[in-house]
Amino acid sequence: MRGKILFNIKSKVINDETTQLFSCIIALVVLVVTFSILSPYFFTADNLLSVLMQTTTTALLGIGSLYVIIGQAVDLSVGPVLAMCSVMVATFLANNWPVWLSCTITLFCGLLLGLLNGLLITKMELTPFVATIGTQMVIRGMALVITDSRAVYISKRPEFRVLGQGRFLGIIQYPVIIMFVLAVIAAFILKKTVIGRHVYALGSNEEAARLSGIHTHGIRIFTYMVSAGMAAVAGILVTARVNSGQPSIGIAYEADAIAACVIGGASMNGGRGTVVGTLMGACIIGILTNGLNLIGISTNWQQVTTGCVLIIAVFVDVLRQRKRKKAK
Repeated sequence: MRGKILFNIKSKVINDETTQLFSCIIALVVLVVTFSILSPYFFTADNLLSVLMQTTTTALLGIGSLYVIIGQAVDLSVGPVLAMCSVMVATFLANNWPVWLSCTITLFCGLLLGLLNGLLITKMELTPFVATIGTQMVIRGMALVITDSRAVYISKRPEFRVLGQGRFLGIIQYPVIIMFVLAVIAAFILKKTVIGRHVYALGSNEEAARLSGIHTHGIRIFTYMVSAGMAAVAGILVTARVNSGQPSIGIAYEADAIAACVIGGASMNGGRGTVVGTLMGACIIGILTNGLNLIGISTNWQQVTTGCVLIIAVFVDVLRQRKRKKAK
């Protein structure tokens, strides 16, 4: 009987995910067709590759945030973590440190920032919103203090620049490849490993997960370290692309990351979400931004549009939650 119940629950989750992915595909097709009609420059190889490149940062931050959201929490510090890591790797490289060492230390420091968020929430029992809004301000402020609010420029480091500007076989940018590789790894962990199942269990019912023997605090910390780690990778790639560390970069990036997750089917109530859906959500945001640029819509209205899309996505999730409760 227990096995039958678990099977039915799993089947409902799979059906919901399939429906959401199908909806994302329809949205992508509608956007592509619409902007192809409105602008002759949209559906070109160069522009589509540009959209992929622009989507990379949102996708990486979204994948990291997905782990936190599935665990029924939120991380509002990913933008400042990206900025701090951008400044750090640029500073190391400007002082002639080896590329591999600069990137490794920066990634490690990013993971430590995620550990800090996790400890504030699990050990000090702060709510995720309060903890991460606090670290958001602290990390952003530290990045500005360290650099005196100035960009850290990198000179004569072509081996690092190729990481953000190079192309595989002269076609696909390396950041896009890195993003897809990390997405595959993140999806595998969530769907095929014990720790991934524990992340879903944490978001579905934290108390039940704890009583079943899951180390909920450890899983919570793990999700925040994944989120910060992805932000660190995004910071390194952005730095390689613009050839400088920017302490003011990443403002409001957390909103795009959350939007990508929710548009892709993740629930803010936890327990649901997929990496594939998040990638599609990031692509929808990227295509929307690129298309609006091509037809001459100002960035101010683009923010309004993205905000409206996020509100609609959250509202749809609320309706789904109500429907599930009525079904029970």
